[in-house]
Amino acid sequence: MITLFRRLRAARAGVSGRGRRADRLFGAGVLLLALVVGAAAANNSVTGAKKEEGFQTAAPYAILIDAETGTVLYEKGADVPSPPSSLLKLMTAEVVFNEIKSGRITADQEFMVSEDAWRRGGAPSHTSSMFAPIHSRVRVEDLLRGLIIQSGNDAAIALAEGIGGNERSFAQTMVKRARELGLTRSTFGNATGLPDPANLVTMRELAKLAQHIIKTYPDFYPIYGEREFTWNKIRQLNRNPLLPLNIGADGMKTGFTADGGYGLVGSAQQNGLRLIVAINGLKTAKDRADEGKRLLDWGFSGFEARPLFADGQIIGDAKVFGGAQGSVPLIADKAVSVLVPKNTTDRISARIVYTGPVRAPVAEGQAVGKLRVLRGDNVTLEVPLKTSEAVEVGNLPQRAMDVVTEVVIGWIKQGFARI
Repeated sequence: MITLFRRLRAARAGVSGRGRRADRLFGAGVLLLALVVGAAAANNSVTGAKKEEGFQTAAPYAILIDAETGTVLYEKGADVPSPPSSLLKLMTAEVVFNEIKSGRITADQEFMVSEDAWRRGGAPSHTSSMFAPIHSRVRVEDLLRGLIIQSGNDAAIALAEGIGGNERSFAQTMVKRARELGLTRSTFGNATGLPDPANLVTMRELAKLAQHIIKTYPDFYPIYGEREFTWNKIRQLNRNPLLPLNIGADGMKTGFTADGGYGLVGSAQQNGLRLIVAINGLKTAKDRADEGKRLLDWGFSGFEARPLFADGQIIGDAKVFGGAQGSVPLIADKAVSVLVPKNTTDRISARIVYTGPVRAPVAEGQAVGKLRVLRGDNVTLEVPLKTSEAVEVGNLPQRAMDVVTEVVIGWIKQGFARI
């Protein structure tokens, strides 16, 4: 395949304004750089990679992504909401991590295990439990280990009550926090993942959440890889079946309920490449372990990184309205590469998507849209873009010309609409 590692700087777009589009093709099969202008285009979501020929999974809901870039390597029912069971505890933990990082609580702070936490999540509940004694006071860090390693429902409720006052209020915080992270389809009714009609997640959003936890909380992520934890003189092994396998696995979480089936979010790293797998709805614990390992093995053996743009390389331009210049160059925060199947013949293309034109003045480093990378017709990666330089407000003739251009193109559009 012809390398895509080349400088691509778009000329000033000949079409401007909300909802208009300019496409340019740089060599057949090399790179399509399309400037898609308008809010509707900017709000499109990643549709994901196609299900690769020759690979099938028994999981009804599955996704495999590159942890660094978010590139989707495989998906199946990834946007279908399903009961998360204890996979939901990833969101519970994220809220706690965020509270610690923000300084609102500390890891050494103690929360009490209430009678409700003990009865519904402790020994009397006959569910996964940390076995914390009733009315005992437990450090937040130990409750996190009980939550993550032992999947303790008592730990989840104690954390929820300690932070939110009660579990229902904490669940509302979980939903709010999920929206802040861009998780728009997942909902939460409790902190445990025990059956609740409000508990619904998608595998795409669970994988995105796992990616966020790994990147944002490097001090806490290693807890997911700890093999065992002892509390109240009861030793329990980590429930993640991938950890003992020789595949580089070092986290994350398992789950099971009768409604949701067996699920797993797992992460593994080999030769500098980290992958995240999320699966749900399997019939047995063995199926869960087998399918998680199969997906990771397939990803590590069948894909390679393909560079697209160097660090600091200008990717394209955004149209500027009322500026001293008609466009502004766009760059990414770092080099852009994408994982693709080895020996693939699929065309790799990219599209700049933004709402515009961008109105002057424009600051250097201002966020402007995203780069959307496609393999064939499937979106596999989205990268935020920013301006590489500032654009001042133009003089009166320049601003007047932009206004006239907008009006004329508006007339042209109306004329075509009547034809």
